[in-house]
Amino acid sequence: MIAVALSDYWVQTAIKTGVVLAVIPTAALILGYVFLLKMMSHMQSRLGPMEAGPHGLLQLVADGLKFIQKEDLFPDRADRFVFAAAPLVVLCSTFLLYVVVPAGPTLIVEDLSTGVFYALAVSSISVLGVLMAGWASANKYSLMGGLRAAGQLIAYELPMVLAVVGVVIQAGTLSLQGIVTSQANGEIFGIGLIGNPFILTQFVGFAIFLMATQAELTQPPFDMPVAESEIVGGYQVEYTGFRFLIFFIGEFGTAFVFAGIAATLFLGGWYVPGLDLDGGFLSNLIGPGVLFAKIMLVAFLIFWVRFTYPRLREDQLQTFAWKYLIPISLLNILATAVLKVVL
Repeated sequence: MIAVALSDYWVQTAIKTGVVLAVIPTAALILGYVFLLKMMSHMQSRLGPMEAGPHGLLQLVADGLKFIQKEDLFPDRADRFVFAAAPLVVLCSTFLLYVVVPAGPTLIVEDLSTGVFYALAVSSISVLGVLMAGWASANKYSLMGGLRAAGQLIAYELPMVLAVVGVVIQAGTLSLQGIVTSQANGEIFGIGLIGNPFILTQFVGFAIFLMATQAELTQPPFDMPVAESEIVGGYQVEYTGFRFLIFFIGEFGTAFVFAGIAATLFLGGWYVPGLDLDGGFLSNLIGPGVLFAKIMLVAFLIFWVRFTYPRLREDQLQTFAWKYLIPISLLNILATAVLKVVL
C-alpha cells in the first residue's frame, strides 16, 4: 500500500511539474505577443513586426529560434559557473510562484495554508539571480545594474507585502484558495449576488500591488536596472543566445503569474457567480478560462503603464517607495483592521 501511495504521489508530481513547465513559456509567448508586439503597438499607432506568420503571429517564435541559434558567449573574466547559473535562478523563482496559484477548485499544484507568504517569499529569490548576473559578468555596467536591481526589488517588496496584508486581514486566511472562497462567499451591503471581490474594499492595496509588481519586473517607469540609455542593459548586458532568452521568459512568465496573483487576491480568482466551490467538473473546466480573462485584464494595466510613463531617476524611484507607497499601505492596513473590528 505504501509503494502504491508513493507511486501515485510521484505520478501526480510529474504531471503537475509538466503542466507548470508548459504554462510558463506559453504565458511568456501570450503576453509577449498580445501586449508587447501587438496591442501596445496599435495603441501607439505602430504595426509592430508583421512578416513572420499572419499579422506577425509567429514573430516571437522566430525571435526564440534566433536566440537559440546564437553563440553562447562568456566574458573572459567572468565567473563562468555563477554567470551560467544566474538566469536559471531567476527562472526557478518564476516556476515556484505557479505552485500556489489556483485555477479551479482542485486545479492547484499545492494548496498551502500559507500560500500568500510562500508566494511573496519565493518571488524574492529572483534578486539573488540578478545579483549573480551583475557580479559574475565582470562588467561595471552589469554590476551597477545588479546593485540597482537589488536596491529596487528590496524597496518595493515591502509595499507589495503590505498591500497584501489588507486582503489577508479581510479574508482571515493566508491560503490563496481560501481567499478566493472568502470573496465568493462574501456580501456587499448584505447582498451576495456577486460575492465580495476585494478590489471594492482594497482598491488602494490593488493599486499599490500593481505599482510594486511593475518595479519587481523592472519595467518602465521602474527600469533603472536595465536602462539602455545609461547602463546599456545593466545586468543582462553580457548575456547572449539562450541565456538571454531565459531572462526574457522569466520576465514575461513572472508578469503572467503576478497578474494571476493580483487577480486571485483582488478579483476573485477563478470564481464567477454560479460556479461550484467544492470541486465540480464544470468549475474545473470554466475556472481556468475565467482566471485567464482576469489575468489578461490585469496584465493590460501593467503593460499600459510600461508603454506610457517615462523612466524615473534612481532617487525618485526610491523616494516613491519609501515616502509614499509604504506610508499609504500602512494607512490602508490600519483602516482595514479598524473596519474589520467595527463591522
